[in-house]
Amino acid sequence: MHELIHWTAKPDRCDRKLGKRFGDQVYATEELIAELGAAFLCADLQISLEPRADTAAYISSWLKVLKDNPRAIFIAAALAQNAVDWLNGNSTKVVS
Repeated sequence: MHELIHWTAKPDRCDRKLGKRFGDQVYATEELIAELGAAFLCADLQISLEPRADTAAYISSWLKVLKDNPRAIFIAAALAQNAVDWLNGNSTKVVS
């Protein structure tokens, strides 16, 4: 589900920036969006989320984003919901 949310970032889908490398702020924000979106999708589909081995490394990068901008969690959640809505609205279409 996490990777599916990343997939929606393309300009003709939800048009989000992905970042260049692990640790930069844009990358960390996209990872936060993907993780929140995965949680939203799993809740919609009644699928249990399993923690990943690399979750701690991602959380540390999210904390920097959240410390730099206290509203970042709300922005990321809105963008994650937008991705989920896009997927739900296009789930019967064939997309490249």
